[in-house]
Amino acid sequence: MGVHSGAEQVLAGLDPEQRAAVTAPAGPVCILAGAGTGKTRAVTSRIAYRALTGDIAARHVLAVTFTARAAAEMRSRLTVLGVRGVQARTFHAAALRQVRYFAPRLLAGRAMPELLDSKVRVVTLAAAKVGLRADRAAARDLAAEIEWAKSSLVEPGEYVVAAAKALRETPYEPARVAEVFTAYERLKRGNGVIDFEDMLRAAVWGIEEHPDVAEQVRNQYRHFVVDEYQDVNPLQQRLLDTWLGGRDDLTVVGDASQTIYSFTGATSSYLVDFPRHHRGATVVRLVRDYRSTPQVVGLANAVISAARGAEARLRLELHGQRRPGPEPELRIFTDEPAEANAVAARCRALVAGGTPAREIAVLFRTNAQSEAYEKALTEAEVPYVLQGAERFFERPEVRQAMIALRAATRSLPGETPLPTAVVEGLGAVGWSPDAPPAGGAARERWEALAALVQLAEEYAATPQVLPIGEAATVERPVTLTDFTEELARRAAQQHVPTVEGVTLASLHSAKGLEWDAVFLVGLAEGTLPTTYARTPEQVEEERRLLYVGITRAREWLWLSYATARSPGGRARRPSRFLPQLDRSGGGERAGGNPARRAERRRPQVVSCRICGATLLAGADRKLGRCPTCPSDLDEELYERLHDWRARVAGAQRVPAYVVFTDATLTALAERKPVRTEELVAIAGIGPRKVGLYGDTVLALVAGAPVDDVCPQKTSEN
Repeated sequence: MGVHSGAEQVLAGLDPEQRAAVTAPAGPVCILAGAGTGKTRAVTSRIAYRALTGDIAARHVLAVTFTARAAAEMRSRLTVLGVRGVQARTFHAAALRQVRYFAPRLLAGRAMPELLDSKVRVVTLAAAKVGLRADRAAARDLAAEIEWAKSSLVEPGEYVVAAAKALRETPYEPARVAEVFTAYERLKRGNGVIDFEDMLRAAVWGIEEHPDVAEQVRNQYRHFVVDEYQDVNPLQQRLLDTWLGGRDDLTVVGDASQTIYSFTGATSSYLVDFPRHHRGATVVRLVRDYRSTPQVVGLANAVISAARGAEARLRLELHGQRRPGPEPELRIFTDEPAEANAVAARCRALVAGGTPAREIAVLFRTNAQSEAYEKALTEAEVPYVLQGAERFFERPEVRQAMIALRAATRSLPGETPLPTAVVEGLGAVGWSPDAPPAGGAARERWEALAALVQLAEEYAATPQVLPIGEAATVERPVTLTDFTEELARRAAQQHVPTVEGVTLASLHSAKGLEWDAVFLVGLAEGTLPTTYARTPEQVEEERRLLYVGITRAREWLWLSYATARSPGGRARRPSRFLPQLDRSGGGERAGGNPARRAERRRPQVVSCRICGATLLAGADRKLGRCPTCPSDLDEELYERLHDWRARVAGAQRVPAYVVFTDATLTALAERKPVRTEELVAIAGIGPRKVGLYGDTVLALVAGAPVDDVCPQKTSEN
């Protein structure tokens, strides 16, 4: 009785979809779990429910996921649910445990090879063996290519063809990468070491080639759970199939719309095709979002609804379960420094208003974007922490560049323009302003040094002022020495340790995390999507990155981009993934002239009359200000406008909002237009509304009583 009452307690509080996932019969089960829908609760409750009802024994369960943190969370929740003995591990930890256990039997008494923590050192030696001098960034990119190949079950001799089929952007010619790959494998064998992919393969080999090992493993593990199944790569799937050995007691949970690691070899195809590969599988969709407000959820749905490709077949329309919150803000700035400064100012205001700094995050596409936000937050005296990356001035390439620039102060003529001097100085560390190299790490390195050039351009635009007397000053051009001192000052400021602060993170490293307030920045074409997303599949993955970013926010969400990188720079367009947030419509109903409808669809730029930011949300455009900027509402005028609207609506027998919406009345009472042109400038007041009500509204703004401009209500009405 106690066991069953415990099982009933596990079911308490679950929503209908979660309960269906928990109580699904033994066999293949696929849980499609949208962001914030309680997938960890569902999957741990399923394990606990089956164990407490006697359907399975906890010791026979192996639950695998992708991070040690997620595995620890699973174990913790199972303990709270009263179930102990489940093995919850990452793929690598589970494989390593098995390989170590069976090593004496598999290796006939030989010592188990040492496991490499990182491929980079061996890859650097392998590159040298084939005549390539690879710096650390290039070695990291070569290591990433080798990791992709091995995770995709591609051998060195197959790499060139496989890379072409996968449209890989390789750091060197594919044939050269294959040579490094071959040399890397030889060096490993010669040194008696293995990498993580070798270890997964060893676990597969041990089971497939040794029946006694297979029997022992499969007797121990009979029920399998795989979290984040959209991130499984072919090698991990091979290991999972080996563990299963033809059995089908498998529960997988994932979200195809959060597939953002295909560049590492991960593929959502196993999740997408699960029902086809496992006939009779139970498929449950979790769509109730408990993390985010309906406003955030609505924006996430709008972004992912436009998705195309295989993953789009499994997209979920989420339903927000929290109380309504503020509308997401879309802000546009003239340049990236202005964007960063505005973000820092809002972070400071949020913290001052009681939001803990640890509950705020600024998310961007690449780590190279962090410098502007590190600087802006430092100057705003807002503490921050960097998630999954080094601080900008702690990056090896930036430290090397600062040394090179200090050396250049002794060799370059003092009159050399600062941006030119910086470019020439960076030549000493192999940087040039040409197109960035292929490969993620090498490109990140290039972008980081390009950020120094951009800093130099901004710094050069601010002449130094020298005092020459009590009442006179003189300006002089900035020099490379000035700039290196400025860099040293910034580096010193940003080395101050912080225990708690605003999180700065790339969109990739933010997956699996959540905050009360999220800033999604740099949402411009060329950044998100990146210019290196050339195929439809790559572009769709960029869309999913934005979706992941949006769904990190619990309550407050800011989206922004700058129309130029630096002041006066080349103009750029907003990200194609940003939905049109203005849902207000115009002053006219649908229909009529197609040309006029097309004109109305073209969004007009409306700036906040208080802070200058560009407004796209419908209500904000009407008000002419950000919702957080102070209101200057004329309450007496608003009351007269409200009274007038009620009379007109009654006379016309239409709802009041057909005359003017509440937002339009507020805008009129705040902006108090005195000319027709000022009326038309208020979003939602088109030529038709001006023709019908323009003169009357202007008269009311000028102080006319409602009785003077509108007939009195009659008793018949």
